Amino acid sequence: MNIWLRVIALFLLASGGYAGWWLGGGIPFSEQWPLFESLRTTAAIIFAVVGAWFAIIYPERMKGIIKEPFGEKVKVGEGIDKLFSPIVHSTVILCAVLFIGVLAPIVKEIDFFLQHKVIMRKTSYGILITLTFWQIWTVLVTLIPALLLKNASDQQALDEANAAAYLSNKKKE
Repeated sequence: MNIWLRVIALFLLASGGYAGWWLGGGIPFSEQWPLFESLRTTAAIIFAVVGAWFAIIYPERMKGIIKEPFGEKVKVGEGIDKLFSPIVHSTVILCAVLFIGVLAPIVKEIDFFLQHKVIMRKTSYGILITLTFWQIWTVLVTLIPALLLKNASDQQALDEANAAAYLSNKKKE
């Protein structure tokens, strides 16, 4: 990925998190939690969809990975790293949301955090915005496998058309 695109993405991620922190002090966690649940659902869907694409696009590679003896190197096909990236990102986001879901009720029982409720709301909302922006990026990255399939299909159609034209010209000679 282009370095400038990464810098812009990280800037937007940090800016979104900061804006969420700055503006989130008045938003109670009870209003934030449905958004965390939506984020969890989206991350799980992306994980499942990209996993299914793995099984469809690389069925032999998937079998090979499972059958390879432990410790042997598995040759990775072209484009598989682009397909794997959304799974990793969605997994991290999903784990973060699950952890927050377990941690939030405990934090609500600790006096120190109750005394600093506004800061906790800001922090929670900042995390929510950051994870949401990250998930949006991950959703967009899931388009890459579709583009790879389209490019491969277009190339195959072009190759077939060229072969047919070549054979047609050969028969005329």
